[in-house]
Amino acid sequence: MPHPTDNAAAFPGDRLRDIRRRRGLTQEALADRAGLSLGVIKKIEGGGSARLDTYHALARALNVRTSALLESAGPHSTRRTDDDNINLMPLRQAIAPAITLSGRLVQTDAVYVEPDLQELQRIVREVASAYHSDDYGTVAELLPALVHAAHATVEHFDNGAEHAQALRVRSDVLQMAGRYLTQVRAYDLAHVALRDAVQDAVRLGDMGAVAAAVYQQGWLLMRQGRLDEAEQVSVTTAQAVEPRISRASRQTLGAWGKLLVHASAAAARNNRPQEAREMLRLGRTAGAALGGGSAVAESSWGRFDWRTVVFQGIENHLVANRPDRVLRLTERMPQPHDTVFMRRHLLDVAQAHTMLRQPDEAISILGSLLAETPEWLRHQRMASETFQDALKVSRRRVTRAQRELATFFDLQ
Repeated sequence: MPHPTDNAAAFPGDRLRDIRRRRGLTQEALADRAGLSLGVIKKIEGGGSARLDTYHALARALNVRTSALLESAGPHSTRRTDDDNINLMPLRQAIAPAITLSGRLVQTDAVYVEPDLQELQRIVREVASAYHSDDYGTVAELLPALVHAAHATVEHFDNGAEHAQALRVRSDVLQMAGRYLTQVRAYDLAHVALRDAVQDAVRLGDMGAVAAAVYQQGWLLMRQGRLDEAEQVSVTTAQAVEPRISRASRQTLGAWGKLLVHASAAAARNNRPQEAREMLRLGRTAGAALGGGSAVAESSWGRFDWRTVVFQGIENHLVANRPDRVLRLTERMPQPHDTVFMRRHLLDVAQAHTMLRQPDEAISILGSLLAETPEWLRHQRMASETFQDALKVSRRRVTRAQRELATFFDLQ
């Protein structure tokens, strides 16, 4: 259960100050215990903001959940623009349409064409392939029409086996939309898409589809800093879909395993290491049941195998401020041929090098990722932050690799 936060103040800085004082700590003592500078503590308590890993370090030092510190000051505290509303207009109209007395607002000049389920499924596979190839331009171009088509297909096939098939396709489409929107940080719209994807899967009674959609929702919640909810939805759904290992399909094992990994990630970030370890223990069961193989669901949770669990365990050590263990465990891992599968792990390794004041190694990893997967890297805030941290501890003259990364991350 969450730790109580009675009488907690409304904003992160106020919450931090209240908890620090209840612990009998000065700002200097908290900074020392958390491994942070005194200036960071003063900045946050003075109303400033910080990175999620900074809040986690403070929560660890204060022995509270990270979520105890993460109350937003509200959208009015930051000047915002409407740029994302304009850029995402077609997806907004498809996923969150205006509602009238008779239901969703539809284009009155649209020409009716009888839906073709097989063709719709082909396009779904095409968009999933584009997403996994980091071709976000194609994804953004095709998704709005695909969402409209999925809605029209469900309305056309309103009963029987074809209706169930149409619901399954629409759930997949909305999951892909939610993944893309989470990647580009359009979180509120992503939440609408993933909420509707879960509801379609529930209507189907397909627990595998429910697990897949909830997995995506868990990723979104973690991106938003909603760590309690991310852990809870993942654990609750994992318990509901827990398979009989001897009879479970690869897809079922993969969906279950992915949920457990997400639950572990959320617990680790929320300063709940024991729960994080327990979720990983269960996740290893799913990985072992797959043997040396993988479970793959391109349009939803991607890929799962034993390495997924190992990578999450290594990431949890990073979250717990143990970069030396991150590097030791990484050295034991066999070198995979698929760099894309381990690219998130490579960011953890780069950050561990930076924490150990090894900036050259960190910058080398980031340079490799820039060369191999630039479109994905562009949306990884952790990559930019790791690069900036590496520059702070680097004593070498500016190199060509540093200049290229600085230009890529718009830091010049």
